[in-house]
Amino acid sequence: MGSCLTDSQRIRLDRVSFAYTAGGRPILNDVSIEIPVGKVTALLGASGGGKTTVLRLLSGQYRAHAGRVDVFGTDVTDLPHAALYALRRRMGMLFQFGALFTDMSVFDNVAFPLREHTQLPDSMVRDIVLMKLNAVGLRGARDLMPSEISGGMARRVALARGIALDPQLMMYDEPFAGLDPISLGTAAKLIRELNDALGMTSVLVSHDVDETLAMADHVVILANGGVAIQGSPAQVRASHDPLIRQFIGGHATGPVQFHHPAVDLVTDLLGEANA
Repeated sequence: MGSCLTDSQRIRLDRVSFAYTAGGRPILNDVSIEIPVGKVTALLGASGGGKTTVLRLLSGQYRAHAGRVDVFGTDVTDLPHAALYALRRRMGMLFQFGALFTDMSVFDNVAFPLREHTQLPDSMVRDIVLMKLNAVGLRGARDLMPSEISGGMARRVALARGIALDPQLMMYDEPFAGLDPISLGTAAKLIRELNDALGMTSVLVSHDVDETLAMADHVVILANGGVAIQGSPAQVRASHDPLIRQFIGGHATGPVQFHHPAVDLVTDLLGEANA
């Protein structure tokens, strides 16, 4: 795969390290990830493992402390603002829980990026918005306000807004969070179908293991500041690594501990009593 890509197509993290504060706990430590072009890549792992951080590094919201973050062959780490904003026009983002503008209608939410970043006439904006809403099954809801639609519908409107500019790279931050089983299945099917129909590259952060493994082409599991495994869903499911088995199976015991390191409970309680 890697040898067939030109530099202008590459999306990858190359030996990236990142921490929120200087000298603080590293969220990512010497991490390398290759995102397959035209495929759906899932980022899995425990909370706080750096999944959303990867999305923010790819979009230039965060700057890596070490290594390269290549998006379409451009290292976003040191890009000036104007160049970064131009690059972001080739990206789409579905934020957690949708993040719709509450004082705008469904139509105006989807139209927003078109009006903000293009000089298209109103008639063309209207046609594009209706086509994007039709793709997510909500053309008939165009005049409704976000308060008048369900959470699952709001997520689909946000998806229509995310693809309004026909992005080459689409990123999803917990697209399944808080959805009922029907809405979750619909969202997963839409992400898969839109990726293939529009020829996008998709990167998806999720905690829903079964649904994500069923629709992804490539899976990366992050743990302890690094990559625990990356490969196809079948390769991940076949892994005998105890950490991977614990995560895939959702087991309470294993390498990932429930309790944060602490002194023995009895010692702790007696220490307070004797203080």
